[in-house]
Parts: sequence; C-alpha cells; structure tokens
Amino acid sequence: MAEEIKELIEKIQEEGVRAAESKARAIEEEARQQARNIIDRAKTEAKKTLEDARNNIARMEDSARTSLGQAARDVIIGLKKEIMAILNKLALLHVRKALTPDETAKVILTLAKECRAKEKSDIVVTVKKEDAEKIGSVLLAELSEEMKKGLTIKPSEDVHGGFTISYDHGKSYYDFTDKALAEYIGTYVKPKLFEILKDID
Repeated sequence: MAEEIKELIEKIQEEGVRAAESKARAIEEEARQQARNIIDRAKTEAKKTLEDARNNIARMEDSARTSLGQAARDVIIGLKKEIMAILNKLALLHVRKALTPDETAKVILTLAKECRAKEKSDIVVTVKKEDAEKIGSVLLAELSEEMKKGLTIKPSEDVHGGFTISYDHGKSYYDFTDKALAEYIGTYVKPKLFEILKDID
C-alpha cells in the first residue's frame, strides 16, 4: 500500500513537472511571439519615422531651393533696375553738361533761323530760369532786328536744362529739355543694355 502511494506521488510529481514544463514552454513561446511582435512594430514605426523624416527633409530642401531661387531673381531684378537708374542719371548728367547756355543758344539760333526762312510765325522759347539772361543776350547779339521781334525767351522753374520751342505762341511745342533728350538717348542705349543684362538670368 505504501508502495502504491509512493508510486502515485511520483506519478503526480512527474505529471506536475511535465505540466509545469509544458506551461513554461507555452509561456516562453508566448513571450517570444510578443517580443517578435514588439520588434516588428518597432521596425515598422522606425521605418515610417525615417520615411517621414526623409519626406520632411525633401520638402524643406525644395522650399529652400525655391526661396533661394526667388531671392536670386529678386536680386537680379533689383540689380537691373539699379543699372537702368544709373544709365538714366548718367544720360541726364551728360546732357546737362553739354547743354551750356552758349550751346543751347546756338541750337535755338539755328532752329529760329530755319523756321523764319520757311514761315513768319512767332517763336516762344522756354529755358531754365538761371540761363534765360545769358541765352537771351547771345540770341539778341546774333539775330537780325526782324527776327528779334518775333522771338520770346521765357524763363521757367520747370526747365532744368535745355529748352522747349513753340512756333504757335505756346499752344504746342518741341521738347529739347535735358530730361527729354536723356530719355531719347535711353531709347537707343537701353535695348543694347537689356540684351547684355538678359544673360544674367
């Protein structure tokens, strides 16, 4: 009887150990599966995070390139405008230097004589206020008495160099002011300058 009890106890122990081992193996397998799942999720999340980071970097690089390109275009446009402004100032400066009161008087004298040779209309010449006296004295010294009668020299604060000339008492006029002549010169120079500047793009 004692032997049977002993065998029964041993059998129970063996079955308990086998059950425990089986349970341990099941727990171990479940733990391994959970670890694999965690690793797989971590890899997936890491891959997604890396992909998102790459996409963000690519977007930032595109944005930076676009901003840089726009900034470069703005600089070039500003530079072209500055060059054109310098051209206008240079043309105006040289025209003003050339249009001294003596030179202006010579041009007016030529135009007045040519006009009187064709018709007998009165001539109104508008000049820079500070130059009116000098120009007037040169013209009076050179013109005949007949031509002096039909010629009016009119000083103006609006004219800074050169002159305007009217053959119909000021109703219409030809503009030979420094600004008009500088613009006229610019119409010839600017296209060539544009041709040079277009390669800067």
